[in-house]
Amino acid sequence: MKVPKEMNAFCPSCRKHTKHKVKNPSKGKARGLAWGTLRHERRTKGYVGKVKGQATVRKQGKRQKVILVCTVCNKAHERVLGGGRTKKKVEIKK
Repeated sequence: MKVPKEMNAFCPSCRKHTKHKVKNPSKGKARGLAWGTLRHERRTKGYVGKVKGQATVRKQGKRQKVILVCTVCNKAHERVLGGGRTKKKVEIKK
C-alpha cells in the first residue's frame, strides 16, 4: 500500500485542515515479562521447536496505520488507512 509523503488532514489540536507529514509507526519495545511469554518459555523448555499440538490458524490481515505530524503545530496523531484489512505493508512514496 503506497502513501504520499505529505497529505492534507484534519489536525485535532489546530482544529482545522493542515498539511501533515506521513511517518511509519515504529514497534514499541517488547517487555518480555508477560505471563503468556513466561508460560510459553516454561512449556518449550527442553524442546527445540514449538509446543506439540498447536493448531495453525490463518491470520487475519492488519488494519494499517500511519502517523501524521502537523506542519503547523508539530503534534502527531495516528490514522488507520481505509480499504479494510491488508497483508501488505505501508510504503511511503518518495
